[in-house]
Amino acid sequence: MNSTITRELRFAQPPERVWQALARREALAEWMYPNDFEPRLGHRFSFHVPASPGLPGGLVVDCEVLACDPPTTLRFSWVVGSFLDTRVSYRLEADGQGTVVYFEHSGFTQPQARGGAEYGWRAMHHKLAELLTPVGGSS
Repeated sequence: MNSTITRELRFAQPPERVWQALARREALAEWMYPNDFEPRLGHRFSFHVPASPGLPGGLVVDCEVLACDPPTTLRFSWVVGSFLDTRVSYRLEADGQGTVVYFEHSGFTQPQARGGAEYGWRAMHHKLAELLTPVGGSS
């Protein structure tokens, strides 16, 4: 089993604007989950995943900022009880006037957890792209 999810995301916006979507509590809540994130090394925070048909009680993801170098690097732990202990990483690179984001979620030991995360990240990154694209499609 491949224990890592990797994605390459491309946005028309500059790294500083993409960074704001990745490193601001309010923006994260728009495309991911409610949280108490702060872009500060060592900060412990949580994402609160709401209840859904496949997750009747919702869940809490406990995290800690492991690397934070604006506007290029954000890495944090992603822990769900004793079930999941993984790492999430975003690396941003300027690409002309836009940004390439290299995403990685590593450390999976269970295929079911990796499959669920793959599905979840696909949906969340789609919401991130929508957040970064103004109405009308221009930047």
